[in-house]
Amino acid sequence: MTQEEMMKWIDQASYEQLLSKWRFSSAGSPWFQDQIGDYYAMVMRRREEEMSNDERVRASKNVGWER
Repeated sequence: MTQEEMMKWIDQASYEQLLSKWRFSSAGSPWFQDQIGDYYAMVMRRREEEMSNDERVRASKNVGWER
């Protein structure tokens, strides 16, 4: 996947989708390195700020901690 494609996915992903990838990707994932990693964190933070605490908790519970 190219950087452009990754950024497009990030832009279109919901907070829950971003959180899931954040929790379950392998260590060293290219999603969380360099420019893409910075962009991912920025978008995820923005999505999080747009939500209430209850919405963030609900998303977290939906994602869970086990696959």
